[in-house]
Amino acid sequence: MTCSVSAILLAAGSSKRMGTAKQLLPLAGKPAIRHCLDAIIASGIKDIIAVLSPQAKGTEEVIEHLPVTIAFNNDPSSEMAESVRIGLRSVSRAASGVLVCLSDHPLIRSDTLKVLILRHGIQPNKIIVPVFKNGKGHPCLFPRYCVEEVFQGVTLREIVQKDKRRVLSVEVHDEGILLDMDTEEDYKIMIRLMPKKS
Repeated sequence: MTCSVSAILLAAGSSKRMGTAKQLLPLAGKPAIRHCLDAIIASGIKDIIAVLSPQAKGTEEVIEHLPVTIAFNNDPSSEMAESVRIGLRSVSRAASGVLVCLSDHPLIRSDTLKVLILRHGIQPNKIIVPVFKNGKGHPCLFPRYCVEEVFQGVTLREIVQKDKRRVLSVEVHDEGILLDMDTEEDYKIMIRLMPKKS
């Protein structure tokens, strides 16, 4: 079996708790979403779909020069699973696995993504979940046939919890998998930690 991984970056959230489009907040001189996409690109993934909200003005402009396919979720009130469905419709047919990334996790290192991709090549039928100091984080790498269960009306969480035998936890040395940017305090923490990103 030839393994090929595509990535979906979910960036269509309404950022209600932050009060502004968090994917555009500056970190080390560039928008948070750029850090996410730069890590995905550096991991070697060629097929990348960014799912955006048309309401978040400026997001498309800061990433349109990157090798990324842009898709839009026109319903700001929809669940995250709907953005996954939208992204999956643009994923390469050759993809055996899909890395589902969140735009509010800008500290994740490309080396971490490479570890997940490598493990997918070894165990392509497993849902791969990164773990740092016993804490499960993001992004998860799904076998394509598993992630496409979202078309049956279930969430990613339900897919992961459906059968523990198909889930593989992989230890990584990256606290960024646990750090999301939902509040202003989270953002301040990101600013403090960003210089440590490699």
